[in-house]
Amino acid sequence: MQNARTISRPVKSDGGIREKEAARAFVHVLADSSDKLSSVCSILAQQFAVAGERLDAEAKLSQVPFAIVIRAELRDVHTVAAIKKRAAKLAKATKRIFLVEHSSHMSISQAYALGATLVLPGTIDKIKLLAALADPAEEASASSGHAPQPDNAVETAATAIASMFTAVTLGEPLDVDGTKEAGRQIADRITQHGLSEWLTTVRRHHEGTYQHCLLVTGVAIDFGLSLGVGRADLERLYSAAMFHDIGKAQIPLAILDKPGRLDADERTMIETHPAAGYDFLKDHEKISPEILDAVRHHHEFLDGSGYPDALGAESIGDVVRILTISDIFAALIEYRHYKPTLPRGEAYDILCGMSGKLEKALLTAFRQVALTR
Repeated sequence: MQNARTISRPVKSDGGIREKEAARAFVHVLADSSDKLSSVCSILAQQFAVAGERLDAEAKLSQVPFAIVIRAELRDVHTVAAIKKRAAKLAKATKRIFLVEHSSHMSISQAYALGATLVLPGTIDKIKLLAALADPAEEASASSGHAPQPDNAVETAATAIASMFTAVTLGEPLDVDGTKEAGRQIADRITQHGLSEWLTTVRRHHEGTYQHCLLVTGVAIDFGLSLGVGRADLERLYSAAMFHDIGKAQIPLAILDKPGRLDADERTMIETHPAAGYDFLKDHEKISPEILDAVRHHHEFLDGSGYPDALGAESIGDVVRILTISDIFAALIEYRHYKPTLPRGEAYDILCGMSGKLEKALLTAFRQVALTR
C-alpha cells in the first residue's frame, strides 16, 4: 500500500524565510508495514508536514524532505534491499533517522551502513524522536556562527565505527585501513573548518557510543594540531581515538546508553572495555604498539587511580595522556536527549579540578582547544 498515510500541515508563505521553514518542516516516513507507518506518522503529524510510504511499494515521492524517518526490521533481507534501492533519495535528506526495534550493536551498525545519521533503538520514544527532529544543536550552531558543513566525513567515520563494532560482534576481519582513512578525513575537516563546526555537526546527527567516538577523535585531532605534532604523530592520535572504545562492542547497549547512574555491576562491566579492545586488536599487524597502549590505558590516571592496570605517571605515554583528556572532555560535552549539553567552559573547569590525575601542562595547553579553537 503506497502513500498509506499522507499528512500535511498548512504553512504561511511570507517569502523566502517562510518557504525555507516549510521545506525544512517536511518529513518523509518509510516503514515495512502499514501499522508501523501509521504509528510514526501520527506522532510526527502534530509538528510536521508528513508523507508516508511502505518500503514494499514503488517510490513515487519526488519532494526532497528535511528528514526521513525509517521504521523497519533490518534483519529482513528484502527490507534492507528496499532501503538500498532508495539510497540516492535518502542521501538528499539532511536527517535520516532509523527507528530499530532491536537494541543491539548489529541493528545499529546495519542502520548506519544504510545511511542513517541517527539511530534510535528500542520502543519508539515520542519525545526523543521529536527532539531529534527539532535539532536543538542547530540553534547553538547558528548563534555561534559555525554553520554545519556537508557531512561526508561524519558519515564516513560513523560507517567505519559501525564496521568496527560489527567486526567485534561477529568475529570478522577488521578494516584498519578504512578506519584510519576515516580519521584522516576528520583531520582534514577540522583543519579546514575548525573544531566547533565538527562538534556541532556530530551532535546534530549521532548519539551514544558512536557520537562519543566521533567527538573524541575530533577533540584529539584539534588538540594535536594545537600542540604542533607532526603528521605521523597525528595519525597515531586519530587512529587511537577511533579505536579507543572498540571494546564497548561487547557491552550491552542498555548499559552503554543508560540515562541514570550505573550500579556497581554495570560499572564493573563498563571497565572491561579497555582490556577487551586491546585483546581484540593486539594481534593485528597494522595496529602499532602506541595505538594498542592508548586503547588499553585511556582510562589510566597519573595518580594510579585509573583502570585497568592502575598505572602510575611514569608508565603513561604522551599519546595516552592526550587521549585521556580528549576522552573526558568529549564525554562531558556530548549531546544526549535525556540531558543538556554541558558548556565547553564548564567541562574544562571540571578537567582542571581533577587534581593529580591529568598532566597540568597539557591541561594548560588544552585550554585554547576547549574554549577558543
